[in-house]
Amino acid sequence: MKIHPHDKVLEEFLLSLAERDRDLVFHLARCAYCRARLYYLPRPEETAGEKEAFGGYAPALERTRGRVETWARTVEAERDEAPDLFVELMGHPAERWDEVLSANPRFHSWGLFELLIERTREMTIRGPAHAEELGLLALSLGDCLDPYRYGAELIEDLRARAWAHVGNACRTRSDLHGAEEALGKAFDHLEKGTGDVLERAILLDLLGSLRRDQRRFEEAVDLLRKAVSTFLKIGDRHRAGRSLVNLATVHYHAGNPEASIPVLYQSLDLIDAEQEPRLLICARHNLATYLADAGRAVEARDLYRETRPLYRDFGEPFIQNRRQWLKGKIARGLGNASRAESLFLKAREGFLAEGVPYDTALVSLELAALYAEQGRTADLKRLAEEIAPVFTSRQIHREALAALAFLKQAIEAETASAELVARVAAFLQRAENDPGLKFDARNED
Repeated sequence: MKIHPHDKVLEEFLLSLAERDRDLVFHLARCAYCRARLYYLPRPEETAGEKEAFGGYAPALERTRGRVETWARTVEAERDEAPDLFVELMGHPAERWDEVLSANPRFHSWGLFELLIERTREMTIRGPAHAEELGLLALSLGDCLDPYRYGAELIEDLRARAWAHVGNACRTRSDLHGAEEALGKAFDHLEKGTGDVLERAILLDLLGSLRRDQRRFEEAVDLLRKAVSTFLKIGDRHRAGRSLVNLATVHYHAGNPEASIPVLYQSLDLIDAEQEPRLLICARHNLATYLADAGRAVEARDLYRETRPLYRDFGEPFIQNRRQWLKGKIARGLGNASRAESLFLKAREGFLAEGVPYDTALVSLELAALYAEQGRTADLKRLAEEIAPVFTSRQIHREALAALAFLKQAIEAETASAELVARVAAFLQRAENDPGLKFDARNED
């Protein structure tokens, strides 16, 4: 076919396929590796004219086809061996990883290359510094791979993905300059690769996260919408759902949490719970939190109840402490102040144990607002003294500390209203993601 088929032709083609065949077509659309294999698979018998035209090349094509099929089997075997190689490599001290990798050809494996990149992605939230180490190790491995054996363009695609996740790890640990450089390198490598639309959409999603943290919200929204559109076009509903969760976070950080709610509802229809249960609980938790903050406590409660079995699957403090905080928000919204107080206290204790100063401060402000509403001045003063160490935390930047110190003075002077507590809490939520935001006490009293 020498021209691109019309949309109607493509639609009729897809509708004519059985469900299994449609799934295969969508997979091929987003998998450069399988498309490379497909190119050299046996074709239908040629006509006599075609045989005459290409007969001289037939032996060479057959040899090439055989090499590709051998390569495909080799890659599948390497993927099976990759977990054991990963464990063996990680058993060496980190300072020797590059040395061991370069010196031992057993590690020069496509499967290990893929696995290191995937571990980089998985580790980014829980340990961004370690994730960055793994990503850079993957790039070192990429330099050891034989381009003749694996394909130079396919290696460039994975180099692009590795740099993308290195950039995301830099962003997560607040190195925005490093993230910008790494993502720039990712786009450079992608240009040298196959031009795979899936890889480009992944990059757009991660760049959207960076633009969000850089407070360039309009650019972030545009990038993420393009990523969602691309993922949906190639049939990758799960990744589209992930990008929608990201887009909802952009709206929230931009000061428009109400806009996040319909976006998150849409994401729930796309996320594959079996593929990434952590993403599903993140989407559900954020949605319930935004509903509670918007005064829609009944909706938040119903969604939380649906999510309870999923919360039980994730026992780590990071999730369970935020679960208690959410339950407190819901209880407060439903008018159960005593239960809300108990849950906020439990969440605050968990955050203190975690060593998370911002969340400790924010949940303490929820308690303070509760006490102020009830006129419990003595409890307010006691709370201010209990969280005094948070006020001096080096992990909270100067403007946020100024806001907390101002509130503490108002509490001690018995002039802290529930409205003032709410305004300081709103400032802290904005300032967490915008350290340059200035606190003006004249506008907060």
